[in-house]
Amino acid sequence: MINSPESTESKALEISIVIPIYNERENLTLLDEKITQSIKPLKKEYEVILVDDGSVDGSADLIRKLKNGNPHLRLIRFGRNHGQTAAFAAGFSKARGNIIVTMDADLQNDPADIPLLLEKINEYDVVCGWRHKRNDPWIKKLSSKIANAVRNALSEECIADTGCSLKAFRRTCFKNIKLYNGMHRFFPTLMKMEGFSVTQVKVGHYPRMHGYSKYNIRNRLFASFKDLLAIRWMKKRQINYDIIEED
Repeated sequence: MINSPESTESKALEISIVIPIYNERENLTLLDEKITQSIKPLKKEYEVILVDDGSVDGSADLIRKLKNGNPHLRLIRFGRNHGQTAAFAAGFSKARGNIIVTMDADLQNDPADIPLLLEKINEYDVVCGWRHKRNDPWIKKLSSKIANAVRNALSEECIADTGCSLKAFRRTCFKNIKLYNGMHRFFPTLMKMEGFSVTQVKVGHYPRMHGYSKYNIRNRLFASFKDLLAIRWMKKRQINYDIIEED
């Protein structure tokens, strides 16, 4: 849930880009450059919130240096690793933008695709990136395909790529959302349950140049299965009613 104090004290920006960081030092300089190249031509006020999720490779030190040359950057640093959902939640709580964009720091998401999401956000509340041509090892492609199929089947969804972090949300989407560990995988479903409209657009996907993936079959499929069952339970138990008269 987005907290309000900082939002009301600071002038609202148009776009907040929230990016979890966990040992991604080698990617940060290029990430900063690509975001600037992609967002600056839009002539919109924006900020980039980099949430250091307990990195031990000096990522925070480099972010501080990058901040000296780029006033759009903001740093949130955890004392230890808390996970991707926690990093997103911390970023959302400090975001000042009317539109919140999420993405990974590994450059497999291309910041150049952010404008594609922003074009659709005028028509929908949530725009999900769809990596229709994956550039991953075959085992990762297979595990993602299985994970997406299982999630969609059990949650009664039709999102082609729930694992893609590149998404755009209207700020109001997070007003009543309470996040728990692992829930970042189910953002589209959670938003639909709150009555928001969701769509998806095709985006690029690129090989990782530096660092290593933090996910494998064990934490991609099995660790998220309990979360999926929780989401299924929430959907089945969701309260719905219609008032036809009130005096």
